[in-house]
Amino acid sequence: MINATKILQNAAAHIEDRAKQYDKPEGERSMQAAVQAFNAITGRDLTEAEGWLFMAQLKAVRAFTNGYHADSVEDMAAYVALMGEAQAKA
Repeated sequence: MINATKILQNAAAHIEDRAKQYDKPEGERSMQAAVQAFNAITGRDLTEAEGWLFMAQLKAVRAFTNGYHADSVEDMAAYVALMGEAQAKA
């Protein structure tokens, strides 16, 4: 059965898996580098938190396309958590 707690647990597991996959002791956090590259190319001033917000919106759109997609909902929850982390450290 899908419930909010399970979605959040799965989202946390995805964050942990990415840290292992990309092998950074502090956890995988690529968004700051991605935002810096984006800003250099476009001349914009996107923040790390705004980068995560953008990704959450992408997953929200996918979550409402062609029925329920567990991976999109779980990724969206993870991105919102990462957005909060970025906002708190800024």
